[in-house]
Amino acid sequence: MPAATRAVDREILSLAVPALGALIAEPLFLLADSALVGHLGRAPLAGLGLASAVLQTIVGLMVFLAYGTTPAVARRLGTGDRAGAIQTGLDGTWLAAGLGIALGAIGWLAAPLLVGAFGAAAEVSAQASAYLRVSMAGLPAMLVVYAATGLLRGLQDTRTPLAVAVAGFAANAGLNALFIYGLGLGIGGSALGTVVAQWGMVIAYVVVIVRGARREGASLRPHPHGVLGVAGAGWWLLIRTASLRAALLLATFAATRLGSAELAGWQIVMTVFSTLAFALDALAIAAQALVGHGLGAADVERVHAVLRRCLQWGLGAGAVLGAVTLALAPWLGRAFTTDAAVLAALPLSVALLALSTPLGGFVFVLDGVLIGAGDARYLALTGLLNLACFAPCAVLVAVFAPGGRGGLALLTGAFAFVYLGARAATLGLRSRGTAWMVTGA
Repeated sequence: MPAATRAVDREILSLAVPALGALIAEPLFLLADSALVGHLGRAPLAGLGLASAVLQTIVGLMVFLAYGTTPAVARRLGTGDRAGAIQTGLDGTWLAAGLGIALGAIGWLAAPLLVGAFGAAAEVSAQASAYLRVSMAGLPAMLVVYAATGLLRGLQDTRTPLAVAVAGFAANAGLNALFIYGLGLGIGGSALGTVVAQWGMVIAYVVVIVRGARREGASLRPHPHGVLGVAGAGWWLLIRTASLRAALLLATFAATRLGSAELAGWQIVMTVFSTLAFALDALAIAAQALVGHGLGAADVERVHAVLRRCLQWGLGAGAVLGAVTLALAPWLGRAFTTDAAVLAALPLSVALLALSTPLGGFVFVLDGVLIGAGDARYLALTGLLNLACFAPCAVLVAVFAPGGRGGLALLTGAFAFVYLGARAATLGLRSRGTAWMVTGA
């Protein structure tokens, strides 16, 4: 292997490996939460599925706070302006706090309406509403953690987010077990444990960022121009993310129409998908930071090398993770539930998801590359096109698919191959050109 390739690999892995630990910590503890709630019964697990779909939509729409901050900070760092890079990240963090407070208040008031829109059984809707309302107290913390993580990633630091994530999500799992079973709080205890852990993570990030800002001479105060700049840059990323969340909501709506057992099964399928996606996203995060830094430094050759090697790593990692998931498909459901109907529906869907994992590796890496380049407008517009390809499939499953494993498998196949396939096509076409390679701060 040429020395230049080995150097690029070291850069990628030095960012991706700690990022992998931080990213995989969240879905692993979400797996634990799903298992804890799943053993309360079918209705709480299905309710968690609905509430998670709503909550993750709200939080997911705000992912630009991390994905917009990382490349912006990295570009400033690439020009040699470290104090300016930190200030850019601080402005994003202030924006996150304000948005979190506003959205948390609105979400608490609207929780029954948001859950009721899915048309689930009354018992399932009640469980979902209880979880969602408690979770709104942690929404400002979730968004601040997003922005703070984006700041540190842009500074080429993925080790600190790893430490914070592991500590936070370990506390989350322990608190959830205590509140759900020790104190008998049920599904609300799961939400409360998560809220407490999230605010603990905020405290840890504030300590780290304040120290860094003082060391470099960056102001801790929000700058209106900077805050508005982060918001403006995040607009296209917001549209891009909205199309992703719309696809997931459509799929959850279709699963709801199939029945409670299928909805509970879909929650497990999406939990597994999230775990695989977070693992593969470690490479996307490395790509964001390295591409942003390379373009800021006007080093186009390095950007090409990062693109090539990240894609190779993404396809290889996707193949390995897919093979492991396929081998576990017959037994994976037993970690989450003992419900016979849910267990019968799962293996085929998990197997289909496993087969699509290399495609996911390709998609997530290219998404990270274009985010790192600031090519958010293209991602937004093609995101709407990808959604248009998937929406008819979700509607057909909701209206015509049978119940049981056949319906769940059709829904999983549509999401894993039609939706991800459309994303792969649009991202692949863009990456072959050079229009996204804009250099400078």
